[in-house]
Amino acid sequence: QVQLVESGGGSVQAGGSLRLSCTASGRTLSNYFAGWFRQTPGKEREFVAVINWRGSSTFYASSVKGRFTISRDSAKNTVYLQMNSLKPEDTAVYFCAVSGSTARPAAPASYPDWGQGTQVTVSS
Repeated sequence: QVQLVESGGGSVQAGGSLRLSCTASGRTLSNYFAGWFRQTPGKEREFVAVINWRGSSTFYASSVKGRFTISRDSAKNTVYLQMNSLKPEDTAVYFCAVSGSTARPAAPASYPDWGQGTQVTVSS
């Protein structure tokens, strides 16, 4: 129903910055939350940040709060994740996802539509 394509990943030195983009296409009218999650091999997908598309409210994982900023451009159907002061611990595949109204917007299980992911590698 919804196709999501992430971009902007890459390799960066610790302390550097990257901006991830996620563009949605298809049926997007019912989307309520857009989130970023990340996953390292062997571990569960981890919540990073979420934005309420309608209210522009945001929530962040404690591990990234103050360093990452989630934003959206509704006209472009795009959500961004600005990542500053990157740490090696941020290395992961980053996924964007969208969902309708849910009581648990930080839970991966709440999201039916996912992108393919983009690799972020932070070297020390």
